[in-house]
Amino acid sequence: MSDKGFAEKDEIFSKVLRAGRRTYFFDVRGTKAGDYYLTITESKKFTHDDGSYHYKKHKIYLYKEDFTAFKENLEEMIDYIIDEKGEEVISERHQKDFKKDHFEEDEEAEKVGVTTEKFTDISFDDI
Repeated sequence: MSDKGFAEKDEIFSKVLRAGRRTYFFDVRGTKAGDYYLTITESKKFTHDDGSYHYKKHKIYLYKEDFTAFKENLEEMIDYIIDEKGEEVISERHQKDFKKDHFEEDEEAEKVGVTTEKFTDISFDDI
């Protein structure tokens, strides 16, 4: 049996979460003994200068005996972050109205030591 056929057969239930350059796959899979476990896969797209791209994937296998502790730790970490920093997204890159081109221009300017700040309070008396 091919790997592809096996992968399709043992996938029981799946959900996908797209988050910018990252995609998360949540897959319920079956064991040989007929039980279930969860895989969480992070797939991140990387683009090369020539326009080609590749994906890097990281996978977590989560078994039923670890569900309770995993869920408790995850909830504790999420609660801590929300309590400490709130729900507002601070990173400009992750704002809904983020303009990728503008951000990349700013990054390029910083690399060569140029600032892209706007100067609005100039006094012509100083000239």
